[in-house]
Amino acid sequence: MDWMAWTWPTALFFIIIASTLIVFTVLAARYPETPRRGILGMETTRGDRLFITLLGSAFINLAWLGLVGASQPWALLVCLFYAVAVFRFV
Repeated sequence: MDWMAWTWPTALFFIIIASTLIVFTVLAARYPETPRRGILGMETTRGDRLFITLLGSAFINLAWLGLVGASQPWALLVCLFYAVAVFRFV
């Protein structure tokens, strides 16, 4: 880990993101999906919903950090509920 001066939480974050992208790539190859229309009225695929979830979670965490402080486990719980909502309804 010294070659980039990363901390373990930072490395774990990027490992989880890379693993998620690999899983979604395998799912897309194995189980092709046709786009579906959600409550926003636009067609989205699994990858689109993953991108919306990651982007929204980043904003949730930044807002939480700015408004509440460093207690991030609750922000991650909010992100989990957000992810479930995006994959279910968008």
